[in-house]
Amino acid sequence: MTVFNSKAGAARRLTEQERLAAIIARATPVDGCGPAIPVAPARGPQVAFVPHVIMPDEKAEDGYKVERTGWRGFSAVRGADVFDVLERAAAKRKDKDGNPGRSPFTKGQVNVARLYRDLVERHDAGGMRCASLEARRGSGPSGGGEFIDAFISEGEQIALMRRRIGNGVAMAVRRVRPSKRGGPDARPIPDRVLVDAICLDGCSFRAVLERHGWSLDGKNAKKLIVALASILDRMQGYDLPGQHKPS
Repeated sequence: MTVFNSKAGAARRLTEQERLAAIIARATPVDGCGPAIPVAPARGPQVAFVPHVIMPDEKAEDGYKVERTGWRGFSAVRGADVFDVLERAAAKRKDKDGNPGRSPFTKGQVNVARLYRDLVERHDAGGMRCASLEARRGSGPSGGGEFIDAFISEGEQIALMRRRIGNGVAMAVRRVRPSKRGGPDARPIPDRVLVDAICLDGCSFRAVLERHGWSLDGKNAKKLIVALASILDRMQGYDLPGQHKPS
């Protein structure tokens, strides 16, 4: 009996050690990142990227050049999102010639999705500070004029993007047979709801379907991907119906 307990305890310790090791591995900055970036379990999945800045250049044809701004040649790190997941999954799929697959979204579509996410998150976080600065304006100079102007400008940019998203429906119940949509509980998925679920909440397409009572069918997920691609085109300022091409 004592031997059994000893073996069971050892197995539990090993399992716990493996769990902690997996957490630390996920939290450790990926290869190529700067040494000052700490191990942070709350960061979640991550990818390396090289920050760039646009600089004037008289020799360039358009008068500008793009320069790397990584610290001492190291990459920075950012949290991975659903677009990274899709890109990695596509790369694992090989075509008949053995070439890696391509993401279902163009770089422009991914960039505008991330811009929308960053603007909304920053704008929501700045709301409290903006309210505080407005409350102090009556008592004298607050030094927050520039911040409030930037806050208003961001709000206008978000509003423009949301007008471009529009009030359409990405998945309409009436267009899909009950057997394909998952039954009578399936609800329409509006364009804005789809964008916010993917870009802001970080949901998967399957999770969006499940939220709205749809069948977790691969064809339904593909329909959402095509719908989101079209919406992201509009958010960039143009719409190319039927012209979507993966990057």
